[in-house]
Amino acid sequence: MSENTLTSTISADYAQRITDDLAANRSEQDRARAELTRLQDELIRLEEGEQILVKMQEVLGGNDRKVKPATGKGKGRKAAASVPAARRAKEKTASRKENNEPRARVRAKQRTAANGASASKGAGEPTWRELVTGYLADQREPKSAAEVAAALAEAHPQRTTQVTVVRNTLEQGVAHGLLERSKQGRSVYYSPVSSAKGDGAEAPAE
Repeated sequence: MSENTLTSTISADYAQRITDDLAANRSEQDRARAELTRLQDELIRLEEGEQILVKMQEVLGGNDRKVKPATGKGKGRKAAASVPAARRAKEKTASRKENNEPRARVRAKQRTAANGASASKGAGEPTWRELVTGYLADQREPKSAAEVAAALAEAHPQRTTQVTVVRNTLEQGVAHGLLERSKQGRSVYYSPVSSAKGDGAEAPAE
């Protein structure tokens, strides 16, 4: 075998190995991007769930009752005995009512908190859902939550605009069939549903 033939064979082997490594590298990049997108979506869902739970916790409040520590066994027993039976029964009934609060009322409080309880809103002003859907209806292309928040903050400087509140409102619009979600690369964008999709869906009342 001549030296030129040997060199050509080695070069071909290296070229094939580089081609295989490049294909494997690109495949691994695709896998990593897909995993990153999944993790980003999961993080968004977790953040939204955290916001809703925090608002529910603020609305529902706690049931903790502070009890003054007794300085001695005898004094503690006398303090407990001095509480009227009627008062203890009343507190027990109130606690039972709090624990048995209807689910519909809890869900109503949850919706109120999730719709932007942390943002200031005067009487007669449009809701966040109205602002978000109205803004997107005038756009020719989908917008991200950050873009929507920036536009609303500029259009309504008197109101406190938070990206988290806007994102929650956008996700609620998607859940109620008013908006649709799309992805462009790693970003999530929102736009109004087309008329063909929107005719068959009735948006629930606020």
